[in-house]
Amino acid sequence: MIHSILKDAIEVEFALALESAELCRDALLVRLCNDVTMELRFADAGEYAIGWQWGKVQLRIDTAPVHPNLATFPNHLHDGDGQLRADRITRPGDAPWDNVRALVAALLEDPLLRESGAPPTHAPANVNQAVIW
Repeated sequence: MIHSILKDAIEVEFALALESAELCRDALLVRLCNDVTMELRFADAGEYAIGWQWGKVQLRIDTAPVHPNLATFPNHLHDGDGQLRADRITRPGDAPWDNVRALVAALLEDPLLRESGAPPTHAPANVNQAVIW
């Protein structure tokens, strides 16, 4: 149910930046016009994993409570370099749509969520659409 609601909201809010949104058994797959492919999995507002791929780079934000040393515990970002970082975009407990809207907007600006905030200069080649987390 939650994925269906998110799909409808994404299709309205990001219509101009959206290539596709597809419901799967327990996830929502979203492809943006900047070659970002996302997989959203929400159990509820406090438990989620959102992974995305841009070119060959894979990133993920999730709420698995396994990194208590991070300022944003339990949510955290697995960045494109394989490093663990605080997640400054989503907040467990907020409405799923609020978190998804903020993340999609950020990914449209910079798919790698670099801390510098500099937008990417171009989309990567060889984008692989199959993303599994």
